Amino acid sequence: METYDILIIGAGPIGLACGLAAQKAGLNYLIIEKGCLTNSLYNYPLYMTFFSTSEKLEIGGVPFVSISAKPIRPEALEYYRRVAVSNHLNTHLFEAVETIKQTNGSYTVTTTNTSYTTKHVIIATGFYDIPNMLNIPGEHLPKVNHYYKDPHFYAMQKVLVIGANNSSVDAALETYRKGAAVTMVIREEGIGKRVKYWVKPDIENRISEGSIKAYTHSTVQAIREHEVDILTPDGIITLENDFVLALTGYQPNFSFLEKAGIKLSEDEKKHPSYNPDTMETNMPGIYLAGVVCGGMDTHVWFIENSRDHADKIIAHIKATRY
Repeated sequence: METYDILIIGAGPIGLACGLAAQKAGLNYLIIEKGCLTNSLYNYPLYMTFFSTSEKLEIGGVPFVSISAKPIRPEALEYYRRVAVSNHLNTHLFEAVETIKQTNGSYTVTTTNTSYTTKHVIIATGFYDIPNMLNIPGEHLPKVNHYYKDPHFYAMQKVLVIGANNSSVDAALETYRKGAAVTMVIREEGIGKRVKYWVKPDIENRISEGSIKAYTHSTVQAIREHEVDILTPDGIITLENDFVLALTGYQPNFSFLEKAGIKLSEDEKKHPSYNPDTMETNMPGIYLAGVVCGGMDTHVWFIENSRDHADKIIAHIKATRY
């Protein structure tokens, strides 16, 4: 069984930042990722524009040069790939972690391939893998997708977009501009306040002029092969429909955290327990890094404000290791 000083779960930007910090500190580490490198970013819409500027997405002191101030997904993938490759980060891809068990002051981490022992575990798994489900009839039909990739697929189709935040707004605008007949269903009174400032006027103008139909204070009640039922303030309406993009947000893998012994708050936010000064959880030697720290508050942590988690963690490990 291989032994490491640190085992890092997740090869997203923050997981890579932790690897860089561990490498700089001379610690023996391994990054394990169940998918491809920066798997969540890979699954973002093809040409998504980041809210952050490129310098705020940098890790390990490596400059991120982009054509515009705010980079797009292909530029981010290129940047993080070059960082990982040029620094020879010790990474196992397409290997999923199944369990973390404490044994005699160390941890045994079992994956789909093998098991490892380590004194320290960093969980940097993000939140993009588990969508918030609607729990309505028809949600599991093939026409329903909780992820949005490329607008061309929806050309000349009747598309229903559920949600009013960045992912929903991007999907609505891009599919509309590729020739889809787009309808939005919004639970609240309008477009979300956190929508990118350069996009918000665009979607609101399209709704105002009627190019994109929007039902506010409304929810989808049922989905069928060629129709959807929407509960509006005026009652149930039924629309013809080809595809549903249920972009209602995502959540961390809470069961994975709990199985590792990490305590979650008892309210609906499910905030994991950790020390913000060291990022260590209630389980000694297990740390959290990145957006996973926010529980259901997935809008609190981003790449730009969680990059320092890596330095906090490695500094604490070095202080307690010697």
